[in-house]
Amino acid sequence: MSETPQTADAATSDADLLDRTTIAVRAAGAALRARFGEVVRYQTREELMRALAANDDTALDILRPSLTRLRPDAGWVEDELDGGALPSGEWWVVDPAEGNVNHLHALPEWAVTATLVRENQPVLTAVHLPLTGETYTALAGGGAHLDGRALHVSPAEELSLSIVATSQARPDEDEKVVRRVGSSITAMLFDALVVRTAVPATLHLLNVAAGRIDAFWQFAGARADLLPGALLVTEAGGRISDAEGRPWTPRSESFLAAAPGVHAEAVTTLSR
Repeated sequence: MSETPQTADAATSDADLLDRTTIAVRAAGAALRARFGEVVRYQTREELMRALAANDDTALDILRPSLTRLRPDAGWVEDELDGGALPSGEWWVVDPAEGNVNHLHALPEWAVTATLVRENQPVLTAVHLPLTGETYTALAGGGAHLDGRALHVSPAEELSLSIVATSQARPDEDEKVVRRVGSSITAMLFDALVVRTAVPATLHLLNVAAGRIDAFWQFAGARADLLPGALLVTEAGGRISDAEGRPWTPRSESFLAAAPGVHAEAVTTLSR
């Protein structure tokens, strides 16, 4: 975690900043798309980490200078596994290749994300899916949109009729968390209509915001995974909390995003 250097050309308003952030994530996405298509082979953990870093660097070479020009005094976070609260002020929280492992395996579920956090609250986010060309955006108080079309969460009111989803929090997770994830999936298999399990978290949260999925939960988690989707879901009319129904913050040990009509029932299921 480091602060960006000061330069000129700062954006004049949050709405203007979001428009220009969107341009940056689309440009980074185009660079990653050019690298996509063949399965990247690796034999060791070190080779995997080098391949992941190469993708990250490709996108960051575009994102970092672009976003720095827009908000020169903002801090910078690019470690997708970082969690917890940020220091005061403004911070760019960026995942240059969300779903990077999927990209390496020629799977389509990956994206580029950039979120501006102000005093630990996300104020704008842009998430670009290069393979479909879709861009999801949200502005605090300004709604959530897919390529300019307003998003709304599902009107679902029964968990038994709902599609729900979860995601692996991170590699090498603590055994207690892994077992909690497993027990929560089992509980949801009894109570929900369909349970989807895959990475990355952000793509599930896009679907919650768009009303395609009715709830998403995760234990532990990282800022870059959850902040973009948290803002999108909130601005689309959804409810955000921890898995026990308490207000969610980056310090929380769990996360739940749901349509209002199934939120309470999802909390009950996850608390069993």
